[in-house]
Amino acid sequence: MLDQSLLDAVTSYSTHMTQPIQIVIGQGEHAKRAELIDFLEQIAQCSDKIIFDKTMEDAHLSAISFKIVAQNKDTGIVFGGIPGGHEFTSLILAILQAGGHQIKLDEGIQNLVKRIRQPLKFQTFVSLSCHNCPEVVQALNQFALLNDGITHEMIDGGVFPDLVKANNIQGVPAVFLDGKPFLNGKVDTARIIDKLQSQHTDLFFEKEVEQLAMQDVTVIGGGPAGVAASIYTARKGLKVTLVADRIGGQVKDTQDIENLISIPLTHGDQLATNLATHIKAYDITVKEHVSVSSIDEVKDGYQVRLNTKESWLSRTIIVATGAKWRKLGVKGEDEYVGNGVAYCPHCDGPFFKDKPVAVVGGGNSGIEAALDLAGIVKHVTVLEFGDKLRADQVLVDKAKARDNITIINNAATTQITAQDGKVNGLIYEDRMSGNEVTLPLSAVFVQIGLVPNSEVVKGLVTVTEHGEIEIDAKCRTNKAGIFACGDVTTVPYKQINIAMGEGSKAGLSAFEYLMMT
Repeated sequence: MLDQSLLDAVTSYSTHMTQPIQIVIGQGEHAKRAELIDFLEQIAQCSDKIIFDKTMEDAHLSAISFKIVAQNKDTGIVFGGIPGGHEFTSLILAILQAGGHQIKLDEGIQNLVKRIRQPLKFQTFVSLSCHNCPEVVQALNQFALLNDGITHEMIDGGVFPDLVKANNIQGVPAVFLDGKPFLNGKVDTARIIDKLQSQHTDLFFEKEVEQLAMQDVTVIGGGPAGVAASIYTARKGLKVTLVADRIGGQVKDTQDIENLISIPLTHGDQLATNLATHIKAYDITVKEHVSVSSIDEVKDGYQVRLNTKESWLSRTIIVATGAKWRKLGVKGEDEYVGNGVAYCPHCDGPFFKDKPVAVVGGGNSGIEAALDLAGIVKHVTVLEFGDKLRADQVLVDKAKARDNITIINNAATTQITAQDGKVNGLIYEDRMSGNEVTLPLSAVFVQIGLVPNSEVVKGLVTVTEHGEIEIDAKCRTNKAGIFACGDVTTVPYKQINIAMGEGSKAGLSAFEYLMMT
């Protein structure tokens, strides 16, 4: 039975529906079919606009799959399995949006998706425990609702193990397009659009795109630094646009946050929600789920162009694009991403239940990953390049107390090996003896720090050899009118508290610059 509080929430949300929808189940027999029928009947009882009749079947669907129909027409949305866990929200959003509730994608993205002129068949393999999977499922469901030529099927890997095996899937979300691998791992709307644009140059119908008026400030990045910069500049009465692939940035990938001053404990999703709520309190134009394709210097400021073809002039720019996971750069890493090489222990850990794995990296993220995995897998080996772990002592103590965590210092990973397309081991060099050691294992989780996301301004402002944007004490770059803050800059210590402070400082510096020019 679904929790009554969840059903009450569905009842409340369904009041936003303007038209009824139908849920149609597939034909056949399956051990979980009765459970699925009960699940759907409970949801249908929440509103007279949600119609489910178990006698209405579609022979093209499996016995444990169902589709959503609106106005007697397939929406293109199919769910394979019972979408509980993190995917329950994906189902309810699909029902509400098919029933006429507002689609939350940025208007520029919506217009772009509507202009796609060829059929696209997406499938996303998920784990119900994956907190990154719903983002891509919800995005592609909305694509299907916006364009009749697009379909999307969510597939629960736990219910369809044969499909998982046939497609060599060892990491989620795993997105397939027209039956071929398309994207794997943490995926957002902006990345989906960028990948489509890179693969299909003639995918979109050309159409005139309405442009924004000149902005005083354009903030690029929606993490703690970008949000702080946006709020501080908006409070000064400036015309501000915030561009972000997602509000929250890397915060959304963080589980427990115990060092945000004045808040003993919060979670990444909650903090990201709080950031989004705070933005709405001000007159800030938000362009979410999009990316900046170029910034060009022009008279009186800068021309900002998005991947949606939108563009505008901005008197100043604040770059707060953060950072992404750093790769090992060894043989076998890129080749086996999604087949034993992973960067998210929360998402991909369940695929390796009762199997040995390795975590490369002995900082906070590495030890946190090891602790998370230790409750799922058979054994975790932590490989640290230096002579001691760099994580906080409280985390180190927890790791050393676990029977199934082994810590190896002075280990330089040199290769990830595989058999039949799946990871089966890791080779490292003992930096003290020079000996080469092979570890048999099923997965390698890479946690070796971050790489700045500074590509959009390379060639425009000065960056270090490591890709960090060089700034002064006021967050000013070498280019007048361009400021930078947070993890993308040379400021040491990549922390949420510091990013918020730097974003605030960048906002004040941009205001000061505008008042003097």
